Amino acid sequence: MLNTLPYIKNFRDGNFFLLAGPCVVESEDITMRTAEHLKKVTTELKIPFVFKSSYRKANRSRIDSFTGLGEEALKILQKVKNELELPIVTDIHLPEEAAMAAEVVDIVQIPAFLCRQTDLLIAAAHTKKIVNIKKGQFLAPGAMEFAAKKVSDAGNRKIMLTERGSTFGYHDLIVDMRSIPIMQQTGYPVIVDVTHSLQQPNTTSGVTGGLPNLIETIARAAVAVGTDGLFIETHPDPSIAKSDGANMLRLDLIDGLLERLVAIRQAVNKF
Repeated sequence: MLNTLPYIKNFRDGNFFLLAGPCVVESEDITMRTAEHLKKVTTELKIPFVFKSSYRKANRSRIDSFTGLGEEALKILQKVKNELELPIVTDIHLPEEAAMAAEVVDIVQIPAFLCRQTDLLIAAAHTKKIVNIKKGQFLAPGAMEFAAKKVSDAGNRKIMLTERGSTFGYHDLIVDMRSIPIMQQTGYPVIVDVTHSLQQPNTTSGVTGGLPNLIETIARAAVAVGTDGLFIETHPDPSIAKSDGANMLRLDLIDGLLERLVAIRQAVNKF
């Protein structure tokens, strides 16, 4: 199982890797169904795959927004890991969550808004797990060198960096594809978070909007530029999802998307 983890030498050879799954663990049924589908298609396409779902959501627009199932969600992720033999990535928001999450997951993820939180980065580093740091919407890509250095200085060089768009006005994000080669200069794998890059945050309704019709546009561009990995949130029915439904990809659309992205990567690898 764990030899499928993307953080291995030569991670820039061959195919891109994929972190994908529902935004948050909503139920065992949705989580298992999504993981099973994603494992099948990524196996067929030879895409190294890590299942993603947040066990808890702390950054919510409104106090009545769904925040997750807490420790019960970690048990569901453990089931995915055991029964489907998949590596797992999930977010942490507080230093004290790091060790608990690390008992289950293979990659500890730092949310974009928290990428400068020194105590959180050090706690993640001390788990000795891979640490995926999302670039803050307010940071230039070159500044991620310093977030990564906090983790490496704490004794952990298993680091990934994720581009997820930059704040553009009050209710929009924009993806600067220059971020990919700039962050790759650190020597760490770089991931493009396709679906969060298409969020429209802080809308007047208090619920984040999104532009899921542009998922393929961003994904194609990222693969063409040479991203090491992609991050895509997907759900069997985003219209009823409890978090980020406005920007998630419907699960039955991911097969065709991945097929087309693999074809692009194969073309890029010829040059």
